[in-house]
Amino acid sequence: MRSAYRVETVRAAEAALMARLPEGALMQRAAAGLAAACAPLLGQVYGARVVLLVGSGDNGGDALHAGARLARRGAGVAAVLLGARAHEAGLAALLRAGGHVADDPFAVLARADLVLDGITGIGGRGGLRPDAVPVVRAARGSDAVVVAVDLPSGVDADTGAVDGEAVRADATVTFGAYKPGLLVDPAREYAGPVRLVDIGLGPHLPDVPDLEALQHADVARLLPVPRAESDKYRRGVVGVVAGSARYPGAAVLAVTGALRGGAGAVRYVGPAGDAVLARHPETLVHAGPPGKAGRVQAWVIGPGLGDTPGVAEVLASDVPVLVDADGLRQLDPEEVRARAAPTLLTPHAGEAAALLGAAREEVEARRLDAVRELAGRYGATVLLKGSTTLVADPGTGASVRVNPTGTSWLATAGSGDVLSGLAGSLLAAGLAPRDAGSAAAYLHGLAARRAARGAPVAAYDVAEALQGAWRDVTGEATA
Repeated sequence: MRSAYRVETVRAAEAALMARLPEGALMQRAAAGLAAACAPLLGQVYGARVVLLVGSGDNGGDALHAGARLARRGAGVAAVLLGARAHEAGLAALLRAGGHVADDPFAVLARADLVLDGITGIGGRGGLRPDAVPVVRAARGSDAVVVAVDLPSGVDADTGAVDGEAVRADATVTFGAYKPGLLVDPAREYAGPVRLVDIGLGPHLPDVPDLEALQHADVARLLPVPRAESDKYRRGVVGVVAGSARYPGAAVLAVTGALRGGAGAVRYVGPAGDAVLARHPETLVHAGPPGKAGRVQAWVIGPGLGDTPGVAEVLASDVPVLVDADGLRQLDPEEVRARAAPTLLTPHAGEAAALLGAAREEVEARRLDAVRELAGRYGATVLLKGSTTLVADPGTGASVRVNPTGTSWLATAGSGDVLSGLAGSLLAAGLAPRDAGSAAAYLHGLAARRAARGAPVAAYDVAEALQGAWRDVTGEATA
């Protein structure tokens, strides 16, 4: 699992560790890891041309010390000083190693093989200062590999917001712990692949991170696998209220997602029964209302529902409920907050904006803030779909989860319906909403990557690839 911590938490851990180390030792650890990460990107360090973009803070000091290490290995290293001052010990180390301060930043950038972005650190806010912008643009326009030191300058480490111009790195080397902005868009897009350098912060960081990204082993521990004594009821029966005369396909996709998600049985309620049975004859179809369809362990309501009512009735049940798509427009926050059973809401950015009374652009710019606010307002777990899908519980006791398997191939009609059915099946199997949403998003992303393989993909292709994604994670196949 990748764990990310806010700047305040990282600063406190650094202070605790520095109190136990000789002066400057922590920066030397970071610089050593940074130089080691840069060497393979250069191919051959000796004779390579490296440019350091140096700000006033410790981030610039990390870049200068790393540059000194590369200079001692034969690289030609030039520092472009962009702050009111430079880190004294770092600059002295660079000069002793044979590096120099550039008189003409644009000339050295035009010939650079690698550029280290050490302009602002994790405490930076509000985009790049105007004097740094032309230099950063020149670096980005060169043929050099751009490596961000700890975090691309100009992005917000805590929220992932990008307010103004920022460095677009080819890779980022971060120290001690991931920062939320490295894992959440829009900042994630600026970071490129991220390498974590261990500098010893682990014992000084809290057990519960601010943000976490599950990986294969974490998801495998969550997913239900049938035992010898399992039957369809023990595996979980999920009810799906979806589809309409206008959108019958939404019902098929949601049911497919539920079946491929390992549900023991799916009860479908709605007008698209014929379309569902044509694709999945094992589905238990009922014309409705949901309360008369039979016992379920969880409900999914909303995909393709149109204006058909039903959300209030499903919310009145005593089992977990997932509300998606058209169902979100029928939500009453007080009804959701009053539920004794868990609720999982799965909006995309536009739907989240409508629920919050905000502009879509605001949600997309500050996805972490939006998902936390929604979870608190509705007293429900919220899965905010998008370029980086986030899952948040209400309250402040648990980490927000970010899905690392998302792909732009999921930007296709109906993929959200598949995700809803998949997450609903995991709710019916007994997973908590945060676990169900996180595991479903992870599998959904893997399935899209499997189905696409660099080519256009449709939502049903993603659903059909879920079995392979499940096997990739657990070694077990689903129904």
